[in-house]
Amino acid sequence: MKTRNVTLALPEELLRELKIVAARQDTSLSALLTRALHQIVDAEEGYEKARRSMLTDLKQGYQLGTGGKIGWTRDSLHER
Repeated sequence: MKTRNVTLALPEELLRELKIVAARQDTSLSALLTRALHQIVDAEEGYEKARRSMLTDLKQGYQLGTGGKIGWTRDSLHER
């Protein structure tokens, strides 16, 4: 995968903590941030895929086995 350098401004304390986390995981800061950014993109893509799927389902509708006819009333459903 081709990479490209970017300039990123982070608070000093956060950068220090990120370096510690990267060292504990035996990885580079760049690899750590790349993995975290991939997770953000994957989560967003997953949400968008689920959203599109749900909208498609709503457009098609659901087969509820009624043939499009309602054979009950609200009162009959709530009789005790």
